[in-house]
Amino acid sequence: MQALRDILYGVALLEVLGDNSINISNIAFDSRAVKHHDLFVAIKGIAVDGHQYIEKAILSGAVVVVCEELPNEINPKVAYLKVKNSQTALSVLAKNFYDNPSAKINLIGVTGTNGKSSICTLLYQLFSNLGYHCGLISTIEYKVGNTTYDATHTTPNTLRLNQLLHQMNEAGCAYCFMEVSSHAMVQQRVEGITFKGGVFTNLSHDHLDYHKTFDEYLAAKKLFFDGLPKTAFALSNIDDKRGKIMFQNTLATQYTYGIKSLADFKGRVIENSLTGLLLNLDDTEVNTLLVGEFNAYNLLAVYATATLLEANRDEILNEISRLRAAEGRFDHVYDRTHQIIGIIDYAHTPDALKNVLETINKIRTGNETVISVVGAGGDRDKAKRPKMAAIACALSNKVILTSDNPRSEEMDAIIDDMMEGLSPTDRKKVVRITDRKEAIRMARYLAESGDIIGVFGKGHEKYQEIKNVKYPFDDKQILLETFKNFAS
Repeated sequence: MQALRDILYGVALLEVLGDNSINISNIAFDSRAVKHHDLFVAIKGIAVDGHQYIEKAILSGAVVVVCEELPNEINPKVAYLKVKNSQTALSVLAKNFYDNPSAKINLIGVTGTNGKSSICTLLYQLFSNLGYHCGLISTIEYKVGNTTYDATHTTPNTLRLNQLLHQMNEAGCAYCFMEVSSHAMVQQRVEGITFKGGVFTNLSHDHLDYHKTFDEYLAAKKLFFDGLPKTAFALSNIDDKRGKIMFQNTLATQYTYGIKSLADFKGRVIENSLTGLLLNLDDTEVNTLLVGEFNAYNLLAVYATATLLEANRDEILNEISRLRAAEGRFDHVYDRTHQIIGIIDYAHTPDALKNVLETINKIRTGNETVISVVGAGGDRDKAKRPKMAAIACALSNKVILTSDNPRSEEMDAIIDDMMEGLSPTDRKKVVRITDRKEAIRMARYLAESGDIIGVFGKGHEKYQEIKNVKYPFDDKQILLETFKNFAS
């Protein structure tokens, strides 16, 4: 139990009804999660208005209600706190309730369209290997030391975020590496969070179903750097044409990294093959297990971040040579009997798909057939669908268009949208198979010895969402089973 007055510090109250000297057990903004003696925050969301559930929360045990509009009926046993913005109030309440946990850990935020999960996971690996207790908050998973939790969002809501950071404090974690999504910035999920540093990866077409325009998407990413304190560092990919924009209003100390431009942290690809990259990082050659130029950028960002966190340079370079890719990021599987390579990648944006396919084409001998299995998510940015299909056709010999996570949309309608991006010539190399499992099997059926199969869009995900129901589905496992069945 905590005293309500202790967690109200910094909350801008417009009106108070009832006794605000009581104690509370917990904070909730979902009425279904409310328990005895909890504080309930009523938030006006995009689809649901929490004010409609105030009475339900009280019946479930809420003794304090934080809201923007007071209800018509006032319960004399409940304290009502009126605020201008409930989401902002929740951020302050959560920070206070968990004793400002972000200020007690070296928290690094990574934002951009592609590379966030990879960089955060690689930093978690590196600093863990250096002997530190670390935390990880990513699209793939949340980690507190060696304890793993399922990830619900790229960046969790402000209450869950503060709870995770508090757990990291309790576990003695010195560092946390966290993805910061554009949605999180607009929805104030990181409001009141103290960052030691911020990293910008790149910006390309994504999430325009939510942000509506590219400028809005850019502005959402920039908000993260605008909010960094003077004590933090801001590290940006100077090779991306929006890299400098991130610095415009930041108070943080600015640093750049790049492969093609002059930068504070400079990298160069010496060799790139299916066995890994040979990189030059600030005039030192490093062999790595990761593949592709996009991973060269990821590793350079990791090197720069670790250096700015004052880790030993020799130890950083030594550990970089041992780092392994995040799950579902250019994952390799092999049908050794028939010498067929399978690559599973989360690439779900035009730029990410282009990066992965260009990497495959750069390291192939030229005699292999590249067969791509690709779809696009339902209830998401429709404008990227034809672009992804066109990229797949331009950089593959054969393409199977299939479902991704169709959610509430019809699978065939999504594929129809993808087909709009194809010329008559492109269409001749395309097969449509709505069932994703059958599409993966078809790719193997079409493949001959030495060919490369790419399965793109879902990566680490272990489900497929159809009509808003999540069914077990694992691209990598299905491809491995398909290889095994063909080999037997």
